[in-house]
Amino acid sequence: MKLNTLFVAAVLASTTLSSCVFDTAAERQLKYTHTTLIDGDAYAFFRQVGAMAPYEVDYAKHVGSVGNAQAKDAASKVSKFFSEILPTMDSLATKYHVDFPILGQEVYASADAPAAVDTAHTDSTAAAPVAHAAVAAHGAGYSDEAYLHHIQHQVAVAKEHFRRLSTNTNKDLRDFAQSKTESIAELFTAIGGKADAHAHH
Repeated sequence: MKLNTLFVAAVLASTTLSSCVFDTAAERQLKYTHTTLIDGDAYAFFRQVGAMAPYEVDYAKHVGSVGNAQAKDAASKVSKFFSEILPTMDSLATKYHVDFPILGQEVYASADAPAAVDTAHTDSTAAAPVAHAAVAAHGAGYSDEAYLHHIQHQVAVAKEHFRRLSTNTNKDLRDFAQSKTESIAELFTAIGGKADAHAHH
């Protein structure tokens, strides 16, 4: 009799414990701990380039309406590049459990509108909004030279992140970076960047 009771108890315990679904556990781990499936360089890529891209696309729209021919040309090339990589970055971020778009990223605002922070995706566990020293409220005192200097710096930063990601151990991320390395190098040259202009950063 005791053997049957122990057997029934063991069956009930194993059924209860095996009812935990591992997919649910992984989803909860992402939801509550923000754990990702990528390494530090890849995470830095998503944080930096992921916050930079939407900002630069919006800034390029503003430059397209007020800039000179050189600035408008640079802005259209930058906007095209960053607009093309955002959907792929989004799908890679989803696949590897990275919170994307970046929470609290800065949104470009011209002089007519105050600078805004993305509050639609705020999270109580998020620290402070992403801060970029080079990403400030550029609409207040627009000049073509300042924009060209700013965008050369930003593209140089993105170029370095793509270079690092192109040697990543994650095959999908490495292939994505390698497919864009040449185009971002061409973009950097097209907007007036020099081969070693980002070496001092």
